[in-house]
Amino acid sequence: MKVGFIGLGNVGGKLAGSLLRNGVELAVRDLDRQTAEPFLTRGALWAETPADMMTTCDVVITCLPSPAASAAVLEGKEGLLGAIAPGKIWLEMSTTDAREVERLGALVAAKGGHAVDCPVSGGCHRADTGNISIFAGCERAVFERILPLLTVMGRRVLHTGPLGSASVLKVITNYLATANLISCCEALVTAKAAGMDLATTYEAIRISSGTSFVHETESQVILNGSRDISFTMDLVAKDIGLFQDIADRAGVPLEISPLMIDIFRDGIERYGPRELSPNIIRRLEEATGLRILAPGFPPEMTDDEPEAPGREVHVTR
Repeated sequence: MKVGFIGLGNVGGKLAGSLLRNGVELAVRDLDRQTAEPFLTRGALWAETPADMMTTCDVVITCLPSPAASAAVLEGKEGLLGAIAPGKIWLEMSTTDAREVERLGALVAAKGGHAVDCPVSGGCHRADTGNISIFAGCERAVFERILPLLTVMGRRVLHTGPLGSASVLKVITNYLATANLISCCEALVTAKAAGMDLATTYEAIRISSGTSFVHETESQVILNGSRDISFTMDLVAKDIGLFQDIADRAGVPLEISPLMIDIFRDGIERYGPRELSPNIIRRLEEATGLRILAPGFPPEMTDDEPEAPGREVHVTR
């Protein structure tokens, strides 16, 4: 199976790296040719246009920063849709709007192709080692075709149901991660204000009912001061906005979500859209005059779990 990959950013580049590292025949494309150079030197082929890539590949993966970017790659001049043929697969690994992926998927299906929304969860450090989790929304027969590919990029793969279902679940998980980030920031600042040692505070939370994936990763880079998880405030705002849209369409009267949107809107106004998302803690640091730092924490997260073949996760009913 020949695979194309469009979008070699923080997440996409790591997923493409897993494919290349494991011997998958790969073509790549990015708006910045320089970003693709490390892949080309390792044996990947360059695609001049999305249409060229779809013509020569069985599966084309997109991993892009917004629904608009994905739509442009599919529908734009020399886009993927112009080269879709029966049996071809478009695999959308961006965090996107379920309605938009369903709309684009219908265009792919009309030409005999198959669409899959296939977002990932678990952080860039796990994407780098092939240990990330992957959701896949598509027909079961299509899922079984791409499962060998997904288990190269991820450790745990969940078939979520029809096209669009994976995008809904991904947005839900990102909403929960953001809520957890905000609560971790408030907890750390409050601990500091109360005179607690922050390294001890981190450990107390880690071994208690208050722990979480976000605490065990993002709290560490907050305390280091780098605040670097390769994710920015504009991307958080996009994701929690998508979550709010889902709730609004379903008539769910959320209370926490609108406050989170306001918090990140304020963070973007203060620090800019490309500020690292854990630096949302700066709002509280500035309000209190406290600096939330502690020695001994890493500047970025690394995954020490050995790379191993992935597997499908089955839902227990």
